[in-house]
Amino acid sequence: MHSLKNKVVFITGATAGIGASCAVQFAQHGAKLLLAARRMEKLEVLAEGLREKYAILVHTLHLDVRNRNDVESMIATLPDQWKKISVLVNNAGLASGLSVFQEGDVDDWEKMIDTNFKGLLYTTRAVVPGMIERGEGHIINISSIAAYEFYPKGNVYSATKAAVHALTNSLRLDLNGTPLRVTSIDPGLVETEFSIVRFHGDKTRADKTYEGMTPLTPDDVADAVLYCATRPLAVNVQQLMLTPTDQASTILVHRKNAGQK
Repeated sequence: MHSLKNKVVFITGATAGIGASCAVQFAQHGAKLLLAARRMEKLEVLAEGLREKYAILVHTLHLDVRNRNDVESMIATLPDQWKKISVLVNNAGLASGLSVFQEGDVDDWEKMIDTNFKGLLYTTRAVVPGMIERGEGHIINISSIAAYEFYPKGNVYSATKAAVHALTNSLRLDLNGTPLRVTSIDPGLVETEFSIVRFHGDKTRADKTYEGMTPLTPDDVADAVLYCATRPLAVNVQQLMLTPTDQASTILVHRKNAGQK
């Protein structure tokens, strides 16, 4: 296994869900955590808990990855001990709305494009040159099976994840010949705040997403991220796709209570 002890791991969207679970699992392996998110109060609570429980260093950034200037300036002005980022987990992402294309809300579209793709671009562009200079680095993009298997009303969300898929593979080509590794983690249904955000706070509607089936947990996905990050440096897990056992594809989910698929 590749040791992460005292390595700087940068996680975006770290306040909850997959990002928070990644923070915990990397903390368990002794990494130094650079955590970024918009909800600073929640982020500080997470950071303090990790410091106390695992006796590790944690540095927090109040950051919206959609803001290019903030991304560039915050990464450029990091304290010296946090500049040497070894692992970047591009986790910040969301779905906003669920409607047929012709009825789509353009504001929802822009929010997804700006967060899921442009934010990932900005963050990766700011971090990768330093990794190349130091001769060490791993970019791990949290994508989705929706990048490959589309579903009704998922149009623009799927398009942003397909863009992440294309960028991940292109970046790996561009970095060939360097020691850097590039990985895509592509989960199916994971029970997080994802559906609440998608349905603009409608928890009743969000809960129906997971009704009658057992979804993945954030810990399941974080475990996959950690697995990829701890492989020997000569091994690059290019893509890891995981789904609940109840989910065969984006459009085929076995729901026990409903008696239907």
